[in-house]
Amino acid sequence: MANPVRPSQSTVVGTFTLAGKTPAVPGVAPIQYMVRRTTQVDGYEISPPAAAVVLPAVRPTGDNFSGTARRVAKISIAIGDVEEFDELQGLIASLPSDDEMIALEIPDTENSNRVERERRNVSVRAFIYAASRENDNDFHVIIGRDPEQPRTFMNVEVSGLPPANHHDRPTLNTVRDTFKTFFQNQPEKLPGTSYDFYEPPIPVLIGGSIFFDVTHATGGKPGPQDLRDDIPTIWEIHPVSSLEFEPH
Repeated sequence: MANPVRPSQSTVVGTFTLAGKTPAVPGVAPIQYMVRRTTQVDGYEISPPAAAVVLPAVRPTGDNFSGTARRVAKISIAIGDVEEFDELQGLIASLPSDDEMIALEIPDTENSNRVERERRNVSVRAFIYAASRENDNDFHVIIGRDPEQPRTFMNVEVSGLPPANHHDRPTLNTVRDTFKTFFQNQPEKLPGTSYDFYEPPIPVLIGGSIFFDVTHATGGKPGPQDLRDDIPTIWEIHPVSSLEFEPH
C-alpha cells in the first residue's frame, strides 16, 4: 500500500497480528494483518484513558442489540432487490444528501422505522480500515476505497441481534458469526470499545440496508478521529445482511 492508513502513534496502546482466511491454493500463506489497538472512539464518545484499553479489549458482552434510538429500523432489513456497486464512491454518490435527510426530521425514537429513502439494499466491494464495538452491541466497521485511491470512508454496522422471534434474526446472526469467525472467534482479537486499525485494510464484499444516522446529525460524528474528516456522510449500511471477507 503506497500510503498506509495508520492511527496517530500517541493513541496506539497495543499491536498484534491477525491471519486472514485459509487460502484456497495449497502452499500459499494467508495474509497477515497488523492490528493497532487505539484509544480512538466515535466523535460523540469520551476517549478512554490508555490504561483502560488493554489486550484483550474492554467490550460489552452478549450479542443482542441493546440500543433504543431508531431500534426498529436498525435491526430490520429493508425489502427490495440489492443494488450492486463496484466501488464505495459510487454508492455514496447514489445517496440523498445529508441536508435533504435532516430536513425530513426523522424521529430517533425506539419505534422509528425506515423512511422511503432508506428502503434500499446495496452491496459494495470495499476494505475494512477500522472497527470498534458499541455499548449497544453493534460493531462499527469503517470501510473505505481501495488504498491506492483517494481516501473516502463510510460507517457500516454489524448489528446486535433482534429478539429471538424476529424474522431477520437468522440472517443477522449469520453475518455476526461470519464477522467473529474471521477474528478466529477469539474475544481478544475482536474490536472492543475503542477502534482497532488494520494494515493492510481487509478486503470485503459487504451488503445491507442503507440507514440515515439522524441521531448524529449534530454534534460529534461516527468514526475514529484519524479517519473522521474523510467520512463525507452519516449515511450507513445498517444492518449488514451479507458479508464476505477476502472475496475473489
